[in-house]
Amino acid sequence: MDIIISNSSSIALYEQIENQIKTQILNGSLKPGAPLPSIRTLAKELKVSIITSKRAYEELEKEGFIQTVVGKGTFVSGASSERLKEAAMSEMENKLEEIIISAKALGLSLDECIEIFKSIYEEV
Repeated sequence: MDIIISNSSSIALYEQIENQIKTQILNGSLKPGAPLPSIRTLAKELKVSIITSKRAYEELEKEGFIQTVVGKGTFVSGASSERLKEAAMSEMENKLEEIIISAKALGLSLDECIEIFKSIYEEV
């Protein structure tokens, strides 16, 4: 499992971890049933606090991406990838709605917004 975090990012460390694990689950890099490192191991590998890795796992579990089995460990959820993708798309739509509200408040047109979106999409 490859996770790269940036201390200079405006995104919280736990969110960076959460987002990267989600991406790896949705793109199939992490298969259903695959074991994940323990909270302590993840914290040690990423050089973050245990609280940070615990928060990332809690959020992922809340959303159904992972599941923890007491005494056995944490695993990628067996939930269908289609359902997980739907959940991720819903979250993305909510974020886009907030951005669109901000864009309208600034007086940006749909074409201007699309141009900004294209530009950022091609850069990433």
